[in-house]
Amino acid sequence: MENKKFNAFEMAQAQFDNVAEILNLDAATRDLLRFPLREYNFAIPVHMDDGTIKIFRGFRVQHNDARGPGKGGIRFHPQETIDTVRALATWMTWKCSVVDIPLGGSKGGVICDPHNLSMREQEQICRGWVRVIAKDIGPLRDVPAPDVMTNGQHMLWMLDEYEVITGQKYPGLITGKPVGMGGSLGRTEATGYGVIFTVREALKELGLKPENTTASVQGFGNVAQYAIQLYNQLGGKVICVSCWDQQDQISYTFKKSDGIDLDKLLSITDRFGGINKDKAKELGYEILPGDAWIDQKVDILLPCAIENQITGENASRIDEKVKLIAEGANGPTTPEADKIIQEKGIFMVPDFLANAGGVTCSYFEQVQCNMNYFWERDEVLGKLDVKMTSAFLAVSELARKRKLYMRDAAYVIAISRVAQACKDRGWV
Repeated sequence: MENKKFNAFEMAQAQFDNVAEILNLDAATRDLLRFPLREYNFAIPVHMDDGTIKIFRGFRVQHNDARGPGKGGIRFHPQETIDTVRALATWMTWKCSVVDIPLGGSKGGVICDPHNLSMREQEQICRGWVRVIAKDIGPLRDVPAPDVMTNGQHMLWMLDEYEVITGQKYPGLITGKPVGMGGSLGRTEATGYGVIFTVREALKELGLKPENTTASVQGFGNVAQYAIQLYNQLGGKVICVSCWDQQDQISYTFKKSDGIDLDKLLSITDRFGGINKDKAKELGYEILPGDAWIDQKVDILLPCAIENQITGENASRIDEKVKLIAEGANGPTTPEADKIIQEKGIFMVPDFLANAGGVTCSYFEQVQCNMNYFWERDEVLGKLDVKMTSAFLAVSELARKRKLYMRDAAYVIAISRVAQACKDRGWV
């Protein structure tokens, strides 16, 4: 029963259905947009280091490409499911649309745990994934990128395999590549910085100065780390972060009331964003349960981990001091929690707006690859700021004008653009 309640794809569909009513979409358009256009579910045989052969399950879901080639990451996760990938592909469609870049939504995944795999085994999974799906991805069809527990090295192996298969150079096939191998400067920071660009604009609307605010962050991976970095630069103070502990197989919250020291925390963090608990204690951090991040007396909550983290059960624990939630993660808030957040009067910057910095910069990377001309970091981040700010202002203006919750306003803009593209193409 619990799995059904927190099924990510059902949640994505429920969010869509709500906005379909607001937009009064016709039945055919609803049927088209509620489900992915195409799905791929396949086996990846890998010769393991111990001499055995193991079969991994891989996925690619292409939700909608009416506005342009599909775009979306590939995540490696032991709990990956086809429904999670469907939900993430759907959200990618809305994310590309809300920031008005000419791409559709896709997502990929492999059920595996990179913690327990050698680099050679991970390479075999990457190359095996591409071999199965090569005919159905490409710079003009569907453009993958890194996601949870994948990185630039994984993308380069995938690109190399694709170029071996096709016999040609296609740097625009995949984004999130290392700089110097077709990657874009600024891409590493892009998602986290994008979150804070929207936080900055939201604080203006709320009449708050960043330097007078505090924040609590869930997650300590790439998104959280760069969000904290830019938020600190604006003068804000993060008092706690939570992250997964691989050794104990549970999450912890690390709190310091006078503000965390990002550089020192990074020095005791592994490549998956896991903070060393014993060393954190030595640095004076209070170690709390993993869900303690949500009930801190702060102005801003930044969920930057995984989906379904703010629920109907724990949303009531959000402190009355909290004025803003900006979703760095995909789908961290359930519809039941949204109702509680609205009742509390908390300003919400929804995931597919707040964390769209990553896909926006991926689009910039793709553009640079396709024209074989690369921009400097400040130019990339400047363009990103313009895109994120204009998208935020369009959503907040519509929310005010039509008295909509920010998530609904973002969906209205995103879904109406995709629906119009489907209509213009004669699909519905």
